[in-house]
Amino acid sequence: MFVRTYAGAIVGIDVAAVTVEVNIAGGGLGMYLVGLPDSAVKESEQRIRAAFENSGERMSGRKVVVSLAPADLRKEGASFDLPIAVGILAAMGRVDAGALGGTMFAGELSLDGTLKPVRGVLPMAVRARGEGLRRLVLPADNAREAAVVEGIDVLGAGSLKEVMALLNGEAEIVPAVPGAAEPFEVAAGRYEEDFADVKGQALAKRALEIAAAGGHNVLMIGAPGSGKTMLARCLPGILPPLTFSESLETTRIHSIAGRLAPGTGLMAERPFCAPHHSASVASMIGGGSNAKPGEVSLAHNGVLFLDELPEFSRNTLEALRQPLEDGQITVSRAAGSATYPSRFQLVAAMNPCKCGYLGHPTRECTCTPSAVDAYRRRISGPLLDRIDIQVEVDAVPVKEISEGGAAESSAEVGARVRKVRELQQARYAQDGIHCNAQLDAGLSKKYCPMTPEATALLHMAVERMGMSMRAYGRVVKVARTIADMDSAETIGTTHVAEAIQYRELDGKYWKG
Repeated sequence: MFVRTYAGAIVGIDVAAVTVEVNIAGGGLGMYLVGLPDSAVKESEQRIRAAFENSGERMSGRKVVVSLAPADLRKEGASFDLPIAVGILAAMGRVDAGALGGTMFAGELSLDGTLKPVRGVLPMAVRARGEGLRRLVLPADNAREAAVVEGIDVLGAGSLKEVMALLNGEAEIVPAVPGAAEPFEVAAGRYEEDFADVKGQALAKRALEIAAAGGHNVLMIGAPGSGKTMLARCLPGILPPLTFSESLETTRIHSIAGRLAPGTGLMAERPFCAPHHSASVASMIGGGSNAKPGEVSLAHNGVLFLDELPEFSRNTLEALRQPLEDGQITVSRAAGSATYPSRFQLVAAMNPCKCGYLGHPTRECTCTPSAVDAYRRRISGPLLDRIDIQVEVDAVPVKEISEGGAAESSAEVGARVRKVRELQQARYAQDGIHCNAQLDAGLSKKYCPMTPEATALLHMAVERMGMSMRAYGRVVKVARTIADMDSAETIGTTHVAEAIQYRELDGKYWKG
């Protein structure tokens, strides 16, 4: 007997529809899988046989041929277990073959017949709806994640027996409801690090507030223990809450990567990724044999924190240039290529030298001039050009730590940031961008008017500091953000002067 059902294959951050065709006939024994299955798919035969036996069923004693179409698309992962199993059961006459119509299946089978969660069910639900299917049957632990997609019933089952009962009309499964029932604004108070806990560091806090208000990249330079890491971890707490579309896009990437915990719905918190400096190029930008998303994509709509920046390999750092400029990364491998969104805020931290104490008021630096130069040269000029704000983080005096008054909380700073972001979102509503950091040259010319005095100051600074055109453009965008924080339509000299101040470390540490 011949039957047909539907599954999904992950391709980048999307899912391609796969038709699962099962034919049982004479002329041999065993199960034959065709259609470019990988090892995990090929091993499904043993999982399915054991699941059948522990569910009171038995595999057909005749030849079973399973075709996964299109045949030239590689099929990966254990999510094909359930669609293959129900296809075989329908071909054996154990479930109603007519009930398979209009349904996509996904799920990994345990040997006892229970269903284990799989990755990528959110884009799978989107694809199922796009194909005109009316329902998606998958493991119960994945149901809340996929249920955010409207226009399709998401049915979460706990075992193969439950799926059989559903298809035979012997039981019903109530469609799942979306997992994000609370407002995204609630997530703003969930971050552990708070600006109120950071003593001193007024300049660094100001720089991070500007960065959050305009979506700018930041580099902090300071001695060990000066608070760079803590400041960086406070940044997500002052960023505006994820919008629904941002949450959907971020959740989709984390779903494909298998980073969502079972039972999770939409992500409500902005991601904060902090890879170790030993991270490889593939782990950073994505790759491997399956071209999975890397840290730059997992940080999409959030923060990518690179501590000890010069300790990362040169190749890894240079690989950041494309996503920092374009907001996306294309990963090409022998098995194919995939393009992932990667519009993140880069927050980097480094010491002024290898030992960390160059210029320290109480500790002596042990580095030679050549060692200091070699340490700093690990950061290339093109990468520095892509960092909008550079700020020194000095050690806080003990007296200020013990006697300092209460500092502003992240909630207070975040409230100001949200107002500025709302202004920018209204301004760029017709331009397809959300914040000042995303302005291109044409939009900068349109939305960044300056007073004649501010223009003259900027031109003088460009000549004196030897800025590149990219650095020039980033100074303009930072000045636009500072002006927005002052509710100013036109960029003035004070706004430009402060923006220029955040580029001076370039000359101090790399061009001096």
